[in-house]
Amino acid sequence: MSTTEAVERQSEPHSEDRWETVRDMPPSAKLVAKILDYEDTLTQSEIAEESLLPPRTVRYALSRLEEEGAVDSRFSFSDARKRLYTLQL
Repeated sequence: MSTTEAVERQSEPHSEDRWETVRDMPPSAKLVAKILDYEDTLTQSEIAEESLLPPRTVRYALSRLEEEGAVDSRFSFSDARKRLYTLQL
């Protein structure tokens, strides 16, 4: 391995570091983050359906994730009453 390759490997972010903001959150927030990691973009009701968590728990988890900047939300163009959530880690 050349010196250049070694430096490039050290500068790559580790996958563990990516989850640092979520590590100390409640289990429900971790579950929601993991679901969004697999599914990319979902509505709150889709997250509740996928996680089997009550809607109120999903709302709480999403608010905690949004506070930390781990989740981005935007309005759905197909239905403005719904918000779409995407993981930002």
